[in-house]
Amino acid sequence: MTMANGFQKTVAGLFILAGFCTATSVVADAGWSMADRILVKKSERKLYLLHQGEILREFEINLGLVPDGDKVEEGDFRTPEGSYMLEGKNLDSEYFLSIKISYPEFNDTKLAQSSGVNPGGNIMIHGQPNNPRKSRSYYENYDWTDGCIAVSNTDMIDIWLMTEDNTPIEILP
Repeated sequence: MTMANGFQKTVAGLFILAGFCTATSVVADAGWSMADRILVKKSERKLYLLHQGEILREFEINLGLVPDGDKVEEGDFRTPEGSYMLEGKNLDSEYFLSIKISYPEFNDTKLAQSSGVNPGGNIMIHGQPNNPRKSRSYYENYDWTDGCIAVSNTDMIDIWLMTEDNTPIEILP
């Protein structure tokens, strides 16, 4: 991506956040495609936006403090694995933008209940903390979330613009 293209995407994102236009109109006007699916590969620390099976964009990610294994209970610091949906965008977050993932689904809740634990929830894709407590290097180089999927703020603008509610997301080990 050229510096000018990155600047244009940032400006477009700001216009959307300010309510001047919709993400769909900006994406269409720019000749981009909306993602119809998201694939996360935890072991690769990658998030892929896909359209009709083709990779539109690829992003570096950070995960929960305990990145290996599936989320089972609240407070285990794991990022869930499985099939979910995006279910809401939040401008008023502790992080630079956030998009809620539909965890826990029925099977997650059933597994947690059979173990006598709370499955937790509030799993998001989000940018960096609005009020960081650690260095920028820490957030870039370590898994640091409570179980969410974190990206850079500029990457979060792209993900925000190129996805809609009810976009499927598959999170693989």
